[in-house]
Amino acid sequence: MPVPDLFRDGLGRGWKTRDASRLDQDLSLETDIAIIGSGAGGATSAELLSAAGFKVLLIEEGPLKTSSDFHMLEDQAYASLYQEGIGRMSKDGAITILQGRAVGGTTLINWTSSFRTPEPTLEHWAREHGVKGLSSAELAPWFARMEQRLGIEPWIMPPNANNEALRRGCEALGYNWKVIPRNVRGCWNLGYCGMGCPVNAKQSMLVTSIPATLEHGGELLYLARAERLEHNGEQISGLHCVAMDARCVEPTGRKIRVKARHYILAGGGINSPGLLLRSEAPDPHERLGKRTFLHLVNFSAGLFKDQVNPFYGAPQSIYSDHFQWRDGVSGPIGYKLEVPPLHPALASTLLGSFGKENALRMEQLPHTHVMLALLRDGFHPDSVGGEVQLRGDGSPVLDYQVSPYAWDGVRRAFQSMAEIQFAAGAESVLPVHSDARHVKTLAEARQMIDGLNLELFRTRLGSAHVMGGCAMGEDPRQAVCDSLGRHHQLANLSIHDGSLFPTSIGANPQLSVYGLTARLSDALAERLAAGR
Repeated sequence: MPVPDLFRDGLGRGWKTRDASRLDQDLSLETDIAIIGSGAGGATSAELLSAAGFKVLLIEEGPLKTSSDFHMLEDQAYASLYQEGIGRMSKDGAITILQGRAVGGTTLINWTSSFRTPEPTLEHWAREHGVKGLSSAELAPWFARMEQRLGIEPWIMPPNANNEALRRGCEALGYNWKVIPRNVRGCWNLGYCGMGCPVNAKQSMLVTSIPATLEHGGELLYLARAERLEHNGEQISGLHCVAMDARCVEPTGRKIRVKARHYILAGGGINSPGLLLRSEAPDPHERLGKRTFLHLVNFSAGLFKDQVNPFYGAPQSIYSDHFQWRDGVSGPIGYKLEVPPLHPALASTLLGSFGKENALRMEQLPHTHVMLALLRDGFHPDSVGGEVQLRGDGSPVLDYQVSPYAWDGVRRAFQSMAEIQFAAGAESVLPVHSDARHVKTLAEARQMIDGLNLELFRTRLGSAHVMGGCAMGEDPRQAVCDSLGRHHQLANLSIHDGSLFPTSIGANPQLSVYGLTARLSDALAERLAAGR
């Protein structure tokens, strides 16, 4: 029996949506609140503000794809649901950056891991970056509210073999581990979360906040790229968008102008600073696009005698923070340990190599386990992150120089992951590095890892978490926005996404964005209502 397509059912009932690729003439729109970006920050804001009685227009650069379009096929999903067709990279091409670009944003294609912002992170923001009113206790009601809204709770089913290896290795070594909370309801445990959920179990914005917004009379405009905010240095008077073709590759030539009372920018840690840079937004202290952080990720592969089948089952259900905070907030870089799912195209890219060696690694895929380390960047004076810049065509790109401080963390993470994989029963371990090879003992692994030349392109690096670039804080000399997401110079602009974070956070960020933007949206609704 086919699973009903909730979004298409709503469209049949008259939800107001516009496909900009089909425009045959330029378009002008007016609304109370224009929200740029339909991911965790934008859609949460849209739901709450439309429920408060405001007319909301939600604007998305990417296409509208629904459960009927999700066929668990990598070639289709990567090309249509990811930024730059899954080709987004750092400026030098050394770091792969996975971000969503479709209605629902990254919530459509993430692996469902949902953590509250760690308390040490929030304390650091208050102490070092002048953030007010966002302590763990102050945010707790909004986290609880969003957890209930999105079905977020620790995964109750046994972990798949990929995650079980992380649990087993940590248990053997006495390292702490926990079960990951996931935003799912009625999950079928398929393991293809990164390609869009075909059964609507993942509580992404596509099946929760965006439908709620449309039920409240809000409107959705998709395949519309936000190009420029029109302003006088103090107030925004309009937003200029260009219509994109159905593949979201080329502009069609049609233009869209949006006039709103208030504007919310929620394009994420690269696109939000990029739009402000294109708009020549006021930046008197040159903070815009600076201190943009990744959870830099490196990987370790292990071969097991028994089948792991890392492409089946909930992608992430076990994690370890054993190495995250043990040296304090500002000591050597900490890291969170998780596992990624390994589908063939992703695995062949990640495991690398060429010819026979690549074919052998793919042949071994059912027996392969991969662990990843999320490095917590931005808490130390030697970790200043990257900078969002504009290419010649105006598109944004992240210039991210990996510091010696971060490379030290990469090496220590390689050591930790190899130790855990051997403790879990791996027959051999391969740090994912072009000079590494499979080794059969921990002693060999330690020696090899200590000798690896850690540099860009030789070390396989990636990230799915981009934070910062429009940092919040009460001092305009340090921050782009205040602690309520209000732009320090443009009075009718708020930013509601992970670009507000003054550092990376040390955890998968979607729940942090949900909770924070719920808090900011409630405050914004009160201010706008008072000013009516």
